[in-house]
Amino acid sequence: MRKSSFLLPVIVLAIAAALSSIFIVDEREKALVLRFGQIIQVREEPGLGFKVPVLDEVVRYEDRILSLETPTIEVTPADDRRLEVDAFVLYRITDVVQFRQAVSFGGLREAEAQLANILDGQIRAVLGSEGVTSNTILSPERGRLMEDIRVQADARAAALGLDVVEVRLRQTNLPAQNFDATLQRMIAERDREATDERARGREAASRVTALADRTFDEIIAEATRDARIIEGEADAERNRIFAEAYTRDAEFFEFYRSLEAYEQALQGQNSTMVMSPDSEFFNYLKSDQGANAQ
Repeated sequence: MRKSSFLLPVIVLAIAAALSSIFIVDEREKALVLRFGQIIQVREEPGLGFKVPVLDEVVRYEDRILSLETPTIEVTPADDRRLEVDAFVLYRITDVVQFRQAVSFGGLREAEAQLANILDGQIRAVLGSEGVTSNTILSPERGRLMEDIRVQADARAAALGLDVVEVRLRQTNLPAQNFDATLQRMIAERDREATDERARGREAASRVTALADRTFDEIIAEATRDARIIEGEADAERNRIFAEAYTRDAEFFEFYRSLEAYEQALQGQNSTMVMSPDSEFFNYLKSDQGANAQ
């Protein structure tokens, strides 16, 4: 009876010791086994692990992607138009040993404080670099700037055992005290750009008008030249026909020319002509009897 009562506590202690020496690593986490603050075991795969009861301590870290929102900071791009920017970053712990050595007992809170400082510096460096204006930050090139921030922040976060997965600039606003001045400057810049565009438009219109006028003059000159050539050819053909007609029948030619003269001289309904009866103009209007009597 005494023996059984003595063995029961021993068995219970043994079971408790065995259970306390076993730990489980979830698939969403990584674990370190510490003995007196020193890392003696790294567990990055899910499953069962073993440790020395009482002496060893299991410290667990998230293996999932974590998020961090940075406080609003004020940046000054190359055009001296100050902006208020806040960012959203996704990161994960990739090296738990490096992470433990970097933050020690501070844990995730200390890591996020250091990561926020890193992001603050990189956001200021990238958005304040040469050639980056407020218009660039607000344009589709914003994606390239965010990637530059991520790459530079990731290089510095590696010392913390972290991997920066993505950086997003959420809000980009003008400080309240600078809003009116910035708005007026933007209006002035747009007016200047509009004036330049109108000047370039007028210059282009002048070039087009000058080219059109020159082309018009060239076309008119060519048409006039062709018309004169055609008129000259027609006159030559007319003279040839007249000459040929004259050589065939001189009397008929004279008669025809007289009729043309009558037509030209007696145009209109009230034409009046006073001439001597014996004028040669009436040669072909006289009858044979009248001619004989004369």
